[in-house]
Amino acid sequence: MAPGRMKVMSLNSDHVLEVHDLRVSFAVEGGRFLAVDGVSWSVPRGKTVALVGESGCGKSVSALTIMRLLSEPPARIEAGSIRFRPEPQAEPLELTRLSEREMQSVRGRRIGMVFQEPMSALNPVYTIGEQLAETIALHQGVRGRAARDAAIEALREVEVPSPEQRVKQYPHELSGGMRQRVMIAMALCGRPALLLADEPTTALDVTIQASILDLLRQAQVKLGLSIVLITHDLGVVAQTADCVYVMYAGTVVEHAPTPELFANPLHPYTQGLLKCVPRMGGVRTRLEAIPGQVPNPRRPVAGCPFHPRCCLSVERAERGAAPSIRADSAFGERVLSRCVEIHPDEPSGRPVLRQQGSEHFVACWEA
Repeated sequence: MAPGRMKVMSLNSDHVLEVHDLRVSFAVEGGRFLAVDGVSWSVPRGKTVALVGESGCGKSVSALTIMRLLSEPPARIEAGSIRFRPEPQAEPLELTRLSEREMQSVRGRRIGMVFQEPMSALNPVYTIGEQLAETIALHQGVRGRAARDAAIEALREVEVPSPEQRVKQYPHELSGGMRQRVMIAMALCGRPALLLADEPTTALDVTIQASILDLLRQAQVKLGLSIVLITHDLGVVAQTADCVYVMYAGTVVEHAPTPELFANPLHPYTQGLLKCVPRMGGVRTRLEAIPGQVPNPRRPVAGCPFHPRCCLSVERAERGAAPSIRADSAFGERVLSRCVEIHPDEPSGRPVLRQQGSEHFVACWEA
């Protein structure tokens, strides 16, 4: 998209970030496909917002688009806006229209990011101290001994033991939990207003997960951070998030405050995700799995993208509604006609987010 600043007066000063109708595509052999298809979400200042969903639903692509870290091409922002206001009184920035030089002043300094796999994000040929000192020099303008001392202090802030020794070590010499703490320290060096945390507890045991989440909470309170937590772990969401956006096939299918979503999930996909979570106590029952597969983005599903896997549609169809289309499986063929054919409210047949409560929205004809 064309570089340059755009003043956006409509951004709510209580929100640090607003993503509106974002569409991101990738070039593939034979054309392009949409990895993010018209998503909208916002981050209230000082709060934690969770993006949840299966792998391939568009969570990480959304975060990388905010940071403008996707290679263009093959990626392309087709439409939409990403409005960022680091402070309530600051002039909002339209991130999709900033040049690469302008984005360099945003990344790290105003928006930090904790990547999914710290071993891949950290450079294996430089020590932890060298990498932290480089980040500090970039964002704080200090070098030499002062940068090294700041690196040691940054590790101490994220509770890395013996930071004076750790700065001399290489990434492979640290445990997974320690590497993740180093990534958090690097992300916080610029004292950003917003932190994007992409699966920050993946592959860590539950004890280390808890300590990492506690560390993020402490940083949020101390720095007044707003956090976007990208995860598929609903247990993590329940502990940390103020509100949740559930994504499926590049779209947002439901969002609500966290207690409301867990108490009253409306979309059949959200219900399926919650049924997959083990529960303590009570009668032991077999965990339910969501049938079928996430749709191939190169072959978009007509109408509601979830309909080939939707138990609500099958239940209604088995009570008398005739099957309306042929699908890849017998399960998919039994869906309701209203889920895939022209609907008077939405000619595409695809449900859009509709308000079902004061702060609860869902995209489902059957909700």
